[in-house]
Amino acid sequence: MNQPEYQNAKILLAGDNFGCGSSREHAPWALTGWGIRVIISTSFADIFRNNALKNGLLPVIVDEATHQSLFDLTLEAPQAEITINLENLSVALPDGSSVPFPMDPFARKCLLEGVDQMGYIQSFEDQIAAYEAGCGIAIIG
Repeated sequence: MNQPEYQNAKILLAGDNFGCGSSREHAPWALTGWGIRVIISTSFADIFRNNALKNGLLPVIVDEATHQSLFDLTLEAPQAEITINLENLSVALPDGSSVPFPMDPFARKCLLEGVDQMGYIQSFEDQIAAYEAGCGIAIIG
C-alpha cells in the first residue's frame, strides 16, 4: 500500500480469510480511513465481514481463479482499473468481462442507501410511532 502505484487505490486485493483475528471495528475504521472502500478476497472472517459492512466497507468474495487473475493483473498492470457494481453485484474487469459476487440483501440495501442498521430502523420512525400509539404504548424520555 505504500508503493506509489497503489496510492489512492479504493480497492484492496487481499488473501484468503481476510480479517481473521480482527474482532473489533478498528480494522475497518483504519482501512476506510486510508481510503479503501472495497476488499476483494476468496473469504473473510465472519466478525471482520460484519464489522466492515456496518462501517460502509464492502467485502467482495470471488472465486479462486478470479482472485489469482486479479493478483496477476496487479503485477502486469498496477494502474489497471476494475469497477465494483453494488447494484448488479459484479466486478467489471479491464478486459470487459465481469464476475458476479454474492451479498446479503439487507447489507446491500443498507450500503446502497448509505445507512447502518440503526439508520434503517429509524427510517420506519413514523410507522413505529403509529404502531405504538395504537397499542397504547407511551415513550418516555
